[in-house]
Amino acid sequence: METADPRNSVPPGRATPFGGFVAVVVGLAALVAVPVLAGLPGQLRGLPAAFWTMAALAVVCDVRPFVPPGRRHTSVVFPSTCFTFAILLGWGLAPALAAQTVAVAVSGWRMRHAAWRTAFNAAQYACALSAAALVLRLGPGDLADLGRLRGTDVAVLGAATATWFAVNHGLVSTALRLRFGGRWWPGVRRGLGVELLSTGSLLLLAPVLVAAARASAALIPLVLVPLLAVHRMSRLAAEQEHLAALDPLTGLPNRKALQAEMAEQVHLHAERTARGAPDSHLALLLIDLDRFKNVNDALGHAVGDRLLVEVSARLGDVVGGRDLLARLGGDEFGIVATRLTGVEQARELADRVVAALAQPVPLDGLPLDVGASIGIALFPEHGEDHTTLMRHADVAMYDAKQRNDTVAVYAAESDHHSAERLALLADLRRVLDAGPAAGRTVRGGDGAALPSRLATSTQPPAGAGRWWPLRRRPRGGPAHPDELLDRILHGADPIRPRTIRPVSELPTSTDPPAGAGPAGDDAAAVGAITMYYQPQIAIATGEVVGVEALLRWRHPRRGMVDPGELIRLAEQSAVMRLLTRRVVDDVVEQLAKWTAAGITLRASLNVSVRDLHTGEIADRIAEQLSRFGVDPERLQVEITEGALMADPRRVLTTITRLHRLGVAISLDDFGTGYSSLQHLRRLPLAEVKVDRSFVLGMADHPDDAAVVRSMIELAGALGLRVVAEGVEDERTWRLLHAAGCDVAQGWFHARPMPAEELATWLSRYRPVRPAGGGGVGGGIATAGQ
Repeated sequence: METADPRNSVPPGRATPFGGFVAVVVGLAALVAVPVLAGLPGQLRGLPAAFWTMAALAVVCDVRPFVPPGRRHTSVVFPSTCFTFAILLGWGLAPALAAQTVAVAVSGWRMRHAAWRTAFNAAQYACALSAAALVLRLGPGDLADLGRLRGTDVAVLGAATATWFAVNHGLVSTALRLRFGGRWWPGVRRGLGVELLSTGSLLLLAPVLVAAARASAALIPLVLVPLLAVHRMSRLAAEQEHLAALDPLTGLPNRKALQAEMAEQVHLHAERTARGAPDSHLALLLIDLDRFKNVNDALGHAVGDRLLVEVSARLGDVVGGRDLLARLGGDEFGIVATRLTGVEQARELADRVVAALAQPVPLDGLPLDVGASIGIALFPEHGEDHTTLMRHADVAMYDAKQRNDTVAVYAAESDHHSAERLALLADLRRVLDAGPAAGRTVRGGDGAALPSRLATSTQPPAGAGRWWPLRRRPRGGPAHPDELLDRILHGADPIRPRTIRPVSELPTSTDPPAGAGPAGDDAAAVGAITMYYQPQIAIATGEVVGVEALLRWRHPRRGMVDPGELIRLAEQSAVMRLLTRRVVDDVVEQLAKWTAAGITLRASLNVSVRDLHTGEIADRIAEQLSRFGVDPERLQVEITEGALMADPRRVLTTITRLHRLGVAISLDDFGTGYSSLQHLRRLPLAEVKVDRSFVLGMADHPDDAAVVRSMIELAGALGLRVVAEGVEDERTWRLLHAAGCDVAQGWFHARPMPAEELATWLSRYRPVRPAGGGGVGGGIATAGQ
């Protein structure tokens, strides 16, 4: 029974071009060979024993040809080429064609090739031998009858050898291109090194054989020794290449093999996409085992290795025969799923993987639970090359981990390190480095001008004006060849030495933030970061009791960057620390300006989770309050419930330090997180801010109104001031007043605005408060001047 060899079949849709090419090659070979072989019977009687010896060795050696390494499409190396090329050099084309045809027929029968395949192999050799024979006509003729060779004769021999190799390799590569698809040049280049080593060595032995035949036919079998050496060396190289592509623990293909397979499959599926085939999608699934580190730490690496072997066996049962399963290293696996119709099939495969790993793995009587996080990237939707697909599948896998999910498909919004976001991060770093523009002298909180020594100093004295550790990193560093990555790698480090801005260069209310000096042009290219301030109004009296500082970044190409996106972007890197420094510096500085102008306001600023996990934010605030002479009670720090619950102990340490400084603490977005009454009782809070998502629905949804009233009552019982965010209409304002809310913030009173506009707004503002009992149907009272 014939073995199921895929080389004996032609993929659907390629039969016509491939069959036509085979027919052309076989026909051309027949046209060349038939007239030549017609005179062979009369020539056979005069051929010496050396010819018969070479012909016999050609047939015998082709019974066990050498198969070069590679998963697909590589050609077999027939040792007969050494003997048939020698016959061509010594006794002409006809005997060489006859010996080669018989050797190919025997090897085809031995390897159970299809008839068309054997015919094509014989035809390709016939064309190669014929082309080499044409070149040899320029040379000395039959080498077996010649004496000493001249230099020109050796050159002709070299040209004939190169011609044979070029014709043979070109015909095989073209056939593979028409049969399996892919680009032509990579098909020609694939396996070229092995072909040159094996086939080239065999061809170069041919002149040696002819020289041996001139001395004695008994010397010809000695060539088997170097042939065996070449065969053995090539086989060892193939085995080493094969082992280099395998994981030694599980026996699966490794990362190198997966990358090679991905590169090949991307080209094949790109062709299928161009033809409009429905199954033209390629999926890469990256699988990361959950809790594997716990197994290693608790039970040892030996048990961990056995667990990986068992997991690889389970995954192998899930993956189909045409797909590739690989171990990428550690507890990470990859699956290349081919010829899919869409992402649904990739998800189905991922679900089968999850089901296979759902059952515990019994090792030494101990059932081990193994879960997995799986990221999926699809060609061509999520990338058109294997490198992009690998990175996007990795992003999806970590997205699944962060969401405590098992499967995630790549989504651009989850990619915090896309090229666009990296560019935006670099621009953010540049605008933070540029700093505000030059301005007038700023007076401190006591009304006195700041010391001139601060205005002229460009470097702080030892230990002064510094919130980072004394140990400094070197200024220089090896520049990355990519300018964008160089700015990110070497620029976004807030601990690197940085020139402290002179106080005389602080912005005033009449100077918009911009770059100063040489940094000005750089800042203009990335826009400017400014602080906007939204008033907070006491509902009972209508007085402005404070403002919230809000960050704004107007980018020259993107326009106003969404504040939420800005914070998410900064929190993914060390730039967040620089951004926090900028906010603290600008807000405290602005408080000093307002105090000097006779404006008494409390300013609230927001801090991130990263800021609260270290004590640097408290150090920076203390330093700036002291530097500008601002009363700590004028500053308030807002933290979110999510930041509080991320690490309550470390957060409590930081806000306790701020509380001791005299800085008030406000709990932002109250009601959206999971903070308990115990935390509210323990924290040194002064205020809670009811989230706008509840406030906006008060007027239309009784449930939202009930939730807000409950929050206000709870905060009042704990002695906390209550601020309602998102107050955008009069009815909501009245409902809050009736519920006993202390402060309102929203567009009903004022939008966020720059500091200079706020000063103008304050000069025109007239307090508005509910008239009468303050019920919902009451009037509005406006205070006189």
